[in-house]
Amino acid sequence: MSKILIRGAKVLGGEAQDVLIDGETIAEVGVIPKAEADQVIDADGKVLLPGLVDLHTHLREPGREDSETVLTGTRAAASGGYTAVFAMANTFPVADTAGVVEQVYRLGQEHGYCDVQPIGAVTVGLDGRKLAELGAMHESAAGVTVFSDDGKCVHDAVIMRRALEYVKAFGGVVAQHAQEPRLTEGAEMNEGVVSAELGLGGWPAVAEESIIARDVLLAEHVGSRVHICHLSTAGSVEIVRWAKSRGIDVTAEVTPHHLLLTEEMVRSYNPVYKVNPPLRTERDVLALREALADGTIDIVATDHAPHPHEDKDCEWAAAAMGMVGLETALSVVQETMVETGLLDWAGVADRMSFKPARIGQATGHGRPVSAGEPANLTLVDTEYRGSVDPAGFASRSRNTPYEGRELPGRVTHTWLRGKATLVDGKLT
Repeated sequence: MSKILIRGAKVLGGEAQDVLIDGETIAEVGVIPKAEADQVIDADGKVLLPGLVDLHTHLREPGREDSETVLTGTRAAASGGYTAVFAMANTFPVADTAGVVEQVYRLGQEHGYCDVQPIGAVTVGLDGRKLAELGAMHESAAGVTVFSDDGKCVHDAVIMRRALEYVKAFGGVVAQHAQEPRLTEGAEMNEGVVSAELGLGGWPAVAEESIIARDVLLAEHVGSRVHICHLSTAGSVEIVRWAKSRGIDVTAEVTPHHLLLTEEMVRSYNPVYKVNPPLRTERDVLALREALADGTIDIVATDHAPHPHEDKDCEWAAAAMGMVGLETALSVVQETMVETGLLDWAGVADRMSFKPARIGQATGHGRPVSAGEPANLTLVDTEYRGSVDPAGFASRSRNTPYEGRELPGRVTHTWLRGKATLVDGKLT
């Protein structure tokens, strides 16, 4: 078992300290003048965080390996500082049985550069009509605790209620893709002035907000947990804030792209900006940032959605929705939240490691950087600034909205249980 000494890192952005890793565990934190180590990392000026946890990743395997695989997706995750990801269920076949979630789980164990926790579908085939094998998936080797039809909304109130009742029995959570389908038929971007000017079908904010309102009331009625995926509007923030004030067990996530980009990007008709839910207004962006800062929104989740070149390099109407995000998430959060003074690095650790691990029950992740804890860590050069070049991505897909954009910060090292997965910005 090797020993690694990280010398002079700002732990959670605080005072410089030394961190000694011994095998899979953090052995010591503090001023360590002398230590026998197989490797010494000069971390002067860099910030050391607990390994990041993404509650919303699309790895595409099985079925869409042309977009991403467990191997390439977890390599992208390690490059972005992640040590655990939750893989969404909209694969082919859908992860709606114990067999499929176990397949994804084992692929993660065999090939993963980070831990992979499958998310089980709420309904069979994501069609919203019949509950999937929730109990069997939970009791499987994968131990599924999070269930979602992401990509589709669980629009039937009775089905949603039954799902909440079912997962309550074993402490699970339903992660809702809040989108009233009838209100978004033919929708291609946020509904408003810009959609009218561009002649594109509008996606109204109320399509998201109405489902969130219904589901927090259902969660209160059942006494169960509900998680809101990729919350995107100022109105949604107010509903979640109200629900939390009533003591309803609701959590919510925001994506990096909804913290930075607005509907104005769509004026280019570049399909890289086509995403579900759509990019919203500047007012929404500012409301999301404030809500993440004050804790109304609990976490940042990437909604990493890889697509092959041909699915994005086409006319707007035909393009698939989604953006890759694992390798740029921390940089976007640094720009939108840290450099604006809304969060410090301890707050970033809370929103991108501690809380997502807690919501998803990711054992061993989202732990303090202290002696005796698992050595799941990421080291960040916060002074770095550079232009995003998707040609260097570890992801199989390149559909990033940040190509050519200068972003701050760069992950230099990632450790998964003491084993380096990224060293000096290069995958091991």
